[in-house]
Amino acid sequence: MTTSTPSTATHTAKGGKGIQITDPAMLQLSKLCREQGDEQILRVGVRSGGCSGMSYTMDFVPSSEIEDGDEVYDYAAPSGAAFRVVCDPKSLLYIYGMQLDFSTALIGGGFNFTNPNATQTCGCGSSFAV
Repeated sequence: MTTSTPSTATHTAKGGKGIQITDPAMLQLSKLCREQGDEQILRVGVRSGGCSGMSYTMDFVPSSEIEDGDEVYDYAAPSGAAFRVVCDPKSLLYIYGMQLDFSTALIGGGFNFTNPNATQTCGCGSSFAV
């Protein structure tokens, strides 16, 4: 017996760039962005560390913290959910083409990263190697 997972629509930023964000992640991020306030944006990146060598970072920061060279992406879903994502150029090299998903599962729930650039990932899902 074969079971298939229903495909989830993904969204890219206006202009077709940035990371891919699934519908569940769009809904969750738009909710979190509303709770953070109008002046907050989502900064996504990577840093050294984690069990596989590099780990993902996601945090809300004031829009005044956008630095020269940062890439800024505006996301808008058909449902009306909209928010901004910023990424530094170094991190973008590692996460370009990445898909961000969100699950409400009791075990393993939360944000999940699927990175085509990763050669190895950790069981925790927040760490990778290239």
